[in-house]
Amino acid sequence: MSLTAQDTMKLTKQILSAARKRLLQMHYESGVGHIGGNLSCLDAMMLIFHEYLGSEDRFILSKGHSAGALYIALWSRKHLSEEALCTFHKDNTLLAGHPPALAIKDILFATGSLGHGLSLAAGTALAQQLKGQNGKVFCLTSDAEWQEGSTWEALIFACHHSLSNLTILVDHNNLQGFGCTSDVASMSPLAEKISGFDLSIQSINGHDLVAIRQALNAPAHKCRMIILETIKGHGVSFMENRMEWHYLPINQEQFLQAVKEIDAQ
Repeated sequence: MSLTAQDTMKLTKQILSAARKRLLQMHYESGVGHIGGNLSCLDAMMLIFHEYLGSEDRFILSKGHSAGALYIALWSRKHLSEEALCTFHKDNTLLAGHPPALAIKDILFATGSLGHGLSLAAGTALAQQLKGQNGKVFCLTSDAEWQEGSTWEALIFACHHSLSNLTILVDHNNLQGFGCTSDVASMSPLAEKISGFDLSIQSINGHDLVAIRQALNAPAHKCRMIILETIKGHGVSFMENRMEWHYLPINQEQFLQAVKEIDAQ
């Protein structure tokens, strides 16, 4: 499907840098964590929202604890206001720590109880096919969600129905709430575990916009999976590959240092 100028805009380094800083500011001002996993998936999410989501397409964030990155992507496309971001994680907000249900039109489902986002995405993709619609469905999962049985059941469903309009993205940052994914319940190498399914699969650098574009531009004749090899806390030196940034809020000194680093990149 060709996108109109109103549907999409080119993602630039300047837009992405502004998004990273606004994400950090939002989390700093609200005093909440989950920053590391937001930074690992922000590059791919921003690219999809800026260049690949048309009016008929749908994005489902299965790793709901990265809601901050989703809100920033919507803000960068002017689908959320600056005033709305200032309410993040506060009383009576629509911008909860996990994506809300029926509050923001761009967010189809409440997610964050990990492991059910792909089922919702597969059902949405099948519904589009049954209705003869041309839209695509993008679903972003965490790597730890592939320790969940429901995720594998959804993959079986997607492959059985040949959902060529479904793209599954995996934020493969190798860390989860209790440590390294390889230590908690290893599924590595994930691509090999999934290779027996009837889908297109490739692993790429999840921070390389050119590589992500090439993967998304490739013809899709069946369900597609793109494993994004990412760095938790990407772009902020003291957060990178540190499990504690799955949880920790950021203080003023850390916030100022992080912004300085992003500006220098």
